This record gives sequence, C-alpha cells and structure tokens, in this order.
Amino acid sequence: MKTLLSILLVAAFGAVAYGDVQDPPMNDQGPTRKLGRGIANVLYGITELPYQIANINDLEGNSAGCSYGIVKGLGRTFFRFSEGWYEIITFPVPNYKGSYRAPYASQIPWLHGGYTEFPPELGFETRYPYVREYAPVQ
Repeated sequence: MKTLLSILLVAAFGAVAYGDVQDPPMNDQGPTRKLGRGIANVLYGITELPYQIANINDLEGNSAGCSYGIVKGLGRTFFRFSEGWYEIITFPVPNYKGSYRAPYASQIPWLHGGYTEFPPELGFETRYPYVREYAPVQ
C-alpha cells in the first residue's frame, strides 16, 4: 500500500513538473515577440515625437512642449529606431538575462522616463480602458 501511494505521489509531482516545463513563465517573451517588437519600433517609433510634444505640453506648458518636447521626442524616436533594428537583427538569440525581454527600462508610472514595450498609440481609440467609456450594450 505504501509503495502504491509513493508511486502515485511521484507521478503527481512529475506531472506538475512536466506541465511547468511545457509552459514556462517566460513563454510569452519568445523570438517572434522580439521580432514583432523590433518591427514595431522601426515602423512606428516616430510616434514618440508627437506623443512627447503633447505629453510635455500637458505637463509643463506650451514653451516646454515646443522645445523640450521636440528634443525628448526626437531622442526617444532615434532610440526606438536603433533598438528596433537591433532586435530585428538579433531576434533568434536570447540576449537580455537569457531571455527575449526588452532590454530597456520599463515605464514607471511615477517617473517621466522609461519605455513601454511597443511605441505609443496615437488617436482617440485605444485598448486601454481609461481613455473612453462606452455605454453598456443592452
């Protein structure tokens, strides 16, 4: 009876370990996501320019938006463009701490630095829920 119980216990733990190997925590961050992120940064990195101008204008006013906003937007555009090409060229190789995650600092909510994984979205429609409220469908 003890032998049967121990065999079942080992089989149960083996199934759990096998399941974790099949879908590890970093499974979403693979080479195809890295390639897609690189292509998005090359093609749509220019959206940093109008986004930063509008963001600095909201935070600090018109003068800062027309001077510092342009400079910050151009700097972030060139960073996204160069980082995008780097990720396109090296997409099959895990390079950041043995994973395919983005190597740049993430956007911290209380700081005005860091980058999101993909370039910012422009316009009025977005997938983020805090932008627009819709009437409930009846």
